Amino acid sequence: MTPLRIGTRGSALALAQAATVADRLDGARLIPIVTSGDARPDAGDKGRWVGSLERALLSGEIDVAIHSAKDVPGDLADGCELVAAPVRASALDVLVGAAGLDDLPHGARVGTSALRRRAQLLAVRPDLDVIELRGNVDTRLAKLDAGAADALVLARAGLDRLGLVHDRPMADLDGELFVPAPGQGILALESRAGDADVRRAVASIND
Repeated sequence: MTPLRIGTRGSALALAQAATVADRLDGARLIPIVTSGDARPDAGDKGRWVGSLERALLSGEIDVAIHSAKDVPGDLADGCELVAAPVRASALDVLVGAAGLDDLPHGARVGTSALRRRAQLLAVRPDLDVIELRGNVDTRLAKLDAGAADALVLARAGLDRLGLVHDRPMADLDGELFVPAPGQGILALESRAGDADVRRAVASIND
């Protein structure tokens, strides 16, 4: 078949994730798609990112859409299906900006956009000031550097894929105390339903 057209969001993390897939598929090329979620990155509805890519699939603009599995809703758009998931990266959350939770002083501001992470942080350190901090990974790190928070909680997989694990003090959080989101660290490849050519093309990278 002709080289696969791989659709992805245009954020630095999304492009880095998609590149890890494209590099393993001969001749595949990336097609950044501006999604409604990217237009308002501070909003909380992650399904808007998936929906824009699904529309590009169904219109024939792309052959495969790449998502972070944790962002994929339970119901896909009619006419779409998941066809592959490469080997999972780390599922852990990581504290960025300090070498560990014990290094944060009383009242330290810790930024996160997830209610799950907020609840887990306060269960372990009820003295922390957990603040809402949204945006792409690079946006959140910029806010940390600007002093909007003393530390952040982010997904380890995203930092690994961006090559940012050594840029700042950080520590992996205990996976039993800080249970990650379902699908965290997994990339999900979506195609048009019944597209046997695409399914065969991505079979070699499916875990």
